Amino acid sequence: MRTFLGIDLGWYGKPTGLASLVFDGDHLKLKSITRIEATAEILAWVREQAGDGDAIAAIDAPTVIANELGIRPCERGLNADFRRFHAGAHPANLSRPFAANVLSFSKAIRDLGFQHGADMSARASGRYQLEVFPHAAAVRLFGLNRIVKYKKGRRAEKAAELGRLRQLCLDNFPTFDPSLPLVLPEIPQTGPMKAVEDQIDAVICAYVAAHYWCWGRERNTVYGTNEAGFIVVPGTK
Repeated sequence: MRTFLGIDLGWYGKPTGLASLVFDGDHLKLKSITRIEATAEILAWVREQAGDGDAIAAIDAPTVIANELGIRPCERGLNADFRRFHAGAHPANLSRPFAANVLSFSKAIRDLGFQHGADMSARASGRYQLEVFPHAAAVRLFGLNRIVKYKKGRRAEKAAELGRLRQLCLDNFPTFDPSLPLVLPEIPQTGPMKAVEDQIDAVICAYVAAHYWCWGRERNTVYGTNEAGFIVVPGTK
């Protein structure tokens, strides 16, 4: 069974949101959604969900960083299209404190057979890893004029925006091709919301993996290359 994994990676070793999707007939279904901190346990989850079969892992983190300083070409290209939506990507380079952690994770799943997939064709067999960016994905998928701002601000503001993102997912994913009927975690009335945020982001990542597998570059944009770093965004320019 082909599996689509969404990994909202903790860039600095913090907990990671995880989601897996599989096909159930002609539509997708959510197989697993969770949040895990320890890298060894995250990799165990990847092995459990993907088994030995075909799989695509969509990761919200830089998976290839070749530049010592500055910004990667894929970020420059994405920012040109998405900055006006407040969806510009943060620059990644080898001098950034997160670089060692994210590259180590990319290597770890490459050791599980997940090759970089910038050049992957639609409906290809095999195991691939993609770098994705949920903010840009949401703009394209939901036709937004700007990102849903659920990461900063007062708790009430963040809760309202996260609730809006959750509802956008529930309302829209079942109507897409491939379709994804969903049940998502509820947003707590009080206390931290980060666990729910990470899991919803992971579902978006997993959906991008499935969309890219189904449609390739026909209905997705790939910024960059395997060698210099790349980001997959659903939809076309």
